[in-house]
Amino acid sequence: MGRKYFILLLLLAFATGAEAQRGAQGNDTTIKNTTIEIIQSYKPQVKQAPKPEWMPQLPPADTTHPAFTYDVPQQTLYYTYSSLPLRPLELGRDTLNMPFRNYVKLGGGNLSTIYLDAGIGGITGKNYETAIHLHHISQAGTLENQQSAMSGVEAEGAFHGETNDFHAVIIGERNQFSYYGGDQAAAFGSDSMKQTYTTIGIAADLKNREDTNTVISYHPSVNASLYTARNSTSETNFGFNAPFIWKVDSSFNALIGIDGALTDFKSGAQNTGNNFVEIKPGLSLLKDEISGHALAGFALGMGNKKYLLPDLLASWLWTSHHLTFSLGWQALVKQNTYQQLTGENPFMYLNYLVQQTRSDEVFVQVRGSKGDHFSFSGRASYWAYNNLPVFLNDIGSEKEFYVNYLNVNATSLSLSAHYQEANVWSAGLTCDLYNYFGSTSVIVYAWQVPDKKLRADFIITPFPKLTLTAYLAVLGGIYARNAALQPVKLDMITDLGGNAEYQVIPRLSAFLQLNNLLNQKYERWYGYPSYGLNIYGGLRLKF
Repeated sequence: MGRKYFILLLLLAFATGAEAQRGAQGNDTTIKNTTIEIIQSYKPQVKQAPKPEWMPQLPPADTTHPAFTYDVPQQTLYYTYSSLPLRPLELGRDTLNMPFRNYVKLGGGNLSTIYLDAGIGGITGKNYETAIHLHHISQAGTLENQQSAMSGVEAEGAFHGETNDFHAVIIGERNQFSYYGGDQAAAFGSDSMKQTYTTIGIAADLKNREDTNTVISYHPSVNASLYTARNSTSETNFGFNAPFIWKVDSSFNALIGIDGALTDFKSGAQNTGNNFVEIKPGLSLLKDEISGHALAGFALGMGNKKYLLPDLLASWLWTSHHLTFSLGWQALVKQNTYQQLTGENPFMYLNYLVQQTRSDEVFVQVRGSKGDHFSFSGRASYWAYNNLPVFLNDIGSEKEFYVNYLNVNATSLSLSAHYQEANVWSAGLTCDLYNYFGSTSVIVYAWQVPDKKLRADFIITPFPKLTLTAYLAVLGGIYARNAALQPVKLDMITDLGGNAEYQVIPRLSAFLQLNNLLNQKYERWYGYPSYGLNIYGGLRLKF
């Protein structure tokens, strides 16, 4: 019994001591001489890397208009052709690969040719670059009043931010032509034989960088221009374009674009508004060998005319043979502004009936390549044109063309091939064949529009200091109408030429340009024979 009481007293004493110790440490946040072990169930996991796509695929459909240009993003028709210039030279930005950012190119030759081409591109920084381009050419042929002079300056700059690229352009051009064709005896005074077109334009665009990993891509742009001619003729233009692409997943994109141009043409008592606004939603697909897009353009044109403009494309890539087969339907509207039409034919009347052109093209196309050097394509199309603009000078002195509009259909076949051997040499060939017809069996002429077009080019660098180029341009099937209102088929146009440039020293090179070597007095426009053989040369200084 005594032993039991002794054990009970010992347990009570131990409990009392533990309680006293807890009371003394109640405000102490430190547990002395105690180790706490926390055990948690953990399952190791490795984050899966995204699966790479090894299958070669075509890029998504690009619904944007061409950037870095002051032109209004018009709805360009496929029938539009690049007419051979009346002058033997087609001006353009210098494209030779030069180790210096600035250059001045001066030359002269027969036909009283004076040539200037200069570029300044040395004003650059870490996040920006600028470029200024100046050009001039003037020539005079053997016929009375056969002369032209074209001058221009373009200044552009680009700024690269963390997420966006900004670009702006300012241009100024002055192009002068003389009405040397037709019956010049009907003209009164030398001033009536000249026409001068002046352009002042500005444009800007913004594009998000491709390396930002955003699901939405955008490229909005705006532009404005003033285009003037003699007798107080002028045309103002404001254009805008805002395409957006939402990357839904790796295969689907949602697309929407808003574009348009607000144009006002004034000539004498004529004041015509020529506007076009369009919204274009749609989807695009890029999955394995299948790609394509489906867009519906809802547009409001001149005179509040409403358009439904489908843009459908389906493509299949035959990977093993490097071939792509496509089937599509595309509907477009062209405004036929004064600047557009005089850009094709500078001998237009000041006053003309303004109408917009709708074109529908249904086509099949194949594109492919063979090896690493050869590529080719072919396209067969059916066209339906409403208000196709054509040019006639069958009244009056026949020195000025008026615009006529036709509702016609056409079939076309376009073929092209190109071969490139590194930087040593390359050759290319394109051919376009058209057949115009009406809704009945009567013969339809698309006046002054060629139905056969061929272009070949060849470039070779036999050694690093010498570059040689050659070209061949052929136009055929051009019909005009004479003063008796009878159709006249113009002779086939064959223009052969080339260029040679030799680097004398790293900063100085000599060039020689040859145009129309066959000295053919062809008529691109009825009653206007070409200048003939033209040879000029000069020096290029790089700095």
